Amino acid sequence: MRLRLPGPTEVPEDIANIGSKPMINHRGAEMAELMEKLSDDLKICFGTNNEVHILTSSGTGGLEAAVVNHISANDEVLVVTIGVFGNRFLQLVEMVGAKPTVLKYDFGQAADVNDVEDALNANPNIRFLVMTHNETSTGTTNYQIEQIAKVAKAKGCLTIVDAVSSLTATPVEVDSWGLDVVVSGSQKGWMMAPGLAFISLSEEAWDVQKTCKTPRFYFDLLKSRESLQKGQTPWTPAVSLFYQLELSLDKLKSEGMDNVIARHATCAEKARNGIKDLGFELLAQKGYESNSVTAIKAPEGLDVSALLKTASEEFDTAFAGGQGSLGGKIFRFGHLGFVTEEDIANGLDVLTKSLESIGFRN
Repeated sequence: MRLRLPGPTEVPEDIANIGSKPMINHRGAEMAELMEKLSDDLKICFGTNNEVHILTSSGTGGLEAAVVNHISANDEVLVVTIGVFGNRFLQLVEMVGAKPTVLKYDFGQAADVNDVEDALNANPNIRFLVMTHNETSTGTTNYQIEQIAKVAKAKGCLTIVDAVSSLTATPVEVDSWGLDVVVSGSQKGWMMAPGLAFISLSEEAWDVQKTCKTPRFYFDLLKSRESLQKGQTPWTPAVSLFYQLELSLDKLKSEGMDNVIARHATCAEKARNGIKDLGFELLAQKGYESNSVTAIKAPEGLDVSALLKTASEEFDTAFAGGQGSLGGKIFRFGHLGFVTEEDIANGLDVLTKSLESIGFRN
């Protein structure tokens, strides 16, 4: 099955196979050596000198860790949401009993730095900004994130960012943009299986953790920091996935991060142009289209479920449908991770044939 999803994405055969290497002592010297290498290589991808920690969890686990280690009950938080995953971040903020101010945009729209500045000016008690960089549910990227982060920093806010589906597909420069907490997930642009989350933390974030009152145990990042100094994780890690991550990072370094980003941009543009040539409209606001996934509006008369079923059963290709209220209204074409222009051409061909097979004419 060819995966044209926003995650999980296709895993190269050599990365998949390396996960079957024999286990090692996760408290021994081999693990410490591996942890040091992975931590250093992750810093390159994140564009940071900060520590980057590896959690055995999905991306959502990383997002929960980002919230429970920094935000306490009654803290004032600005939550910027442009879709389903922004709303998930809001749920996590509400879960810890914080007081969210919600800046919500219509699906397909991106956040505007002026709106963020107005919201922060209206409530000077806000001390945290929480937002998603790339919203896979709508195929939209918050490309103003650098400007937004600078405004938040000037207001004394700690910035917490969901970069689960943007890192390695879209430029992310943690240090130069002033991002305090940044989370990504292995099943997206990292060319490996689901099951790991990566989280970068500034020194300001570590200081906040020391006074955060929210209970945590498995996701206690201070425990993670203490363990990393010994080349370990606080809890048993998914060692086979660490093997995959090592090879994935080697491949990313070999290609060069600038080239990786450029490849994603080229593939995304090819996908968008091909979809428009088929007569479809994109959901994302012009200029804010994602280089990870394209969300396509379903015109009247198109049965999205039939289209997806046909692509899967007749052409061995998986596309994604809409999430939540977007169910049946859009379908999504993923183009991140282990992807080439040839893959995009094949995906567009499958879409064309699937539309013909279900008798739809645009």
